[in-house]
Amino acid sequence: MKITLIRNATLWIEYAGVKFLIDPMLSDAGLNPPVPNTENTLRNPLVPLPPKWQTLGQPDVVIVTHLHLDHWDPAAVRWLDKQIPVFCQPGNEEQIMTDGFTQVTPISVAVSVGEIEINRTAGHHGTGEIGEQMGLVSGFVYQAPGEPIVYVAGDTIWCSEVAEALDKYRPDWTIVNAGGARFTVGDPIIMTAQDVTAVAQHAPYTQAVAVHMEAINHCVLTRSELTEHIHREGLEKRVHIPADGATISA
Repeated sequence: MKITLIRNATLWIEYAGVKFLIDPMLSDAGLNPPVPNTENTLRNPLVPLPPKWQTLGQPDVVIVTHLHLDHWDPAAVRWLDKQIPVFCQPGNEEQIMTDGFTQVTPISVAVSVGEIEINRTAGHHGTGEIGEQMGLVSGFVYQAPGEPIVYVAGDTIWCSEVAEALDKYRPDWTIVNAGGARFTVGDPIIMTAQDVTAVAQHAPYTQAVAVHMEAINHCVLTRSELTEHIHREGLEKRVHIPADGATISA
């Protein structure tokens, strides 16, 4: 199993012989406007794609956790082969088919790709009214014979649904979106440093991988800040913070 962080929440996972591309945001740096009602007006993405990312080639399968621009963008729509199977959460399939993809399958509960079983999980993309406005989001758990269990939590804060997924599947690897993204009002809409700690402390059996940092203007938690926090908590052996383009193998 190999997990490569391309940028933000865009992941390339090689798992049981299948190449998965998750939440593709492939726009050039600065092409998109800033997320409004945030602390700065920097254009997105903040950073370019890592060198030679296209040498990975086309994936076998695409997974889209939800349709926000930093997870599914026009550049990805243009670049991807329209015949590639795309899996998504219920309610997102119509837009992806409108984008031209011909093999789109919403996952209500679970789906199989060869020997791989993919289960959908829930989460909260923020709290209160903002969380409701952010809409439905999903995570996905990957299981296959002879492979570690991998849980991609998606755009969620630490919440009971994440705890339940950890308890149910006991993943070997848990990928969390940890940029602490927020608006000028309200609470964070993805995980903070404290949320990452909560994941690691709740599930001592899992290795956490923190992504979704330093690429979108409303993500306020940096890699260096999270690294300092993780060291203070004594979790540096169980929380990994990859750079864009870096690969973790297991």
